[in-house]
Amino acid sequence: MGKVVVGTVLLLSMLLFAQFVRLAPEDNRREDRRQFAQKADLALRRTAHHLLLERGDSTTLIPPVRHVSATTYSIQLEESFDYDRIPALLQESLTLHRLSVGYNVAVLDCEKGEVQLGYNILDFTEAGKVPCTGRQQAGGCHLLQVTFAAPEAAPAPTPAPVGMWWAGTLGFLLASVGGLVWYRSTRTKSPATAPALPDKERPAGIPIGQILFHPADQSMEVAGTRQSLTYREAKLLHLFAIHPNQLLERDFILKSVWEDEGVIVGRSVDVFVSRLRKLLQPDSSVRLVAVHGVGYRLEVRAEGEV
Repeated sequence: MGKVVVGTVLLLSMLLFAQFVRLAPEDNRREDRRQFAQKADLALRRTAHHLLLERGDSTTLIPPVRHVSATTYSIQLEESFDYDRIPALLQESLTLHRLSVGYNVAVLDCEKGEVQLGYNILDFTEAGKVPCTGRQQAGGCHLLQVTFAAPEAAPAPTPAPVGMWWAGTLGFLLASVGGLVWYRSTRTKSPATAPALPDKERPAGIPIGQILFHPADQSMEVAGTRQSLTYREAKLLHLFAIHPNQLLERDFILKSVWEDEGVIVGRSVDVFVSRLRKLLQPDSSVRLVAVHGVGYRLEVRAEGEV
């Protein structure tokens, strides 16, 4: 009976490993596409936000980004805007969210879907001037549409030579036989007491100034005292910890920390940042700074830095 159990476990392990190897590349591609779409959403929303701000409008709600296709995204602009500012604002937003593929930009009339203005990124980065500038768009419904170049497909994995497959199969069979022999020997010998292993050290955690943050168990060590965090506090602190001294926009924070809730409440950011400020207060080298109208930055001063 014991041999059957060991053999079954080994066989299942091999099948699961083969399934993992087959599915892993496709899972990675899906995750890459999801992250690309998320970054494109944030970049277009930021661009629309700054277009409104430059018109003195800080209250109009920014509509959701529409996914026209896997590479084309659009956002609706109801108010008047300065077309000349789009190239710099859009490129700045894409750079902020680490999107570096080529793209075309078009401004369309909502009603007819006709292209009124547009350019290619090379017009801006190489020629230094985009077509159709000097035109102030009046109020009305327009679509700012960005079509990205399709990302290069990852090369297909090279099949392993037949000899390698046979070598792997032989190795698996030898391991199976070895496992069966080991199992039989343990049944015939009296069990020996295994030597006690030393306790595993706690993961080093993420240092934030003089604070040590442990994402795994949602805790932090401040001035020798361990403080437990809630799930959302730990998730928010982890986001700031991996982006030290970087300005994180409110939309990016909301999407990164609260997206799994389905409903996002803007006030949540302020509430949880306030909680983190109190927890980080014992370390004077660390502080959470609000940048009005944009977001927050975790400032971490080096030791001895004033």
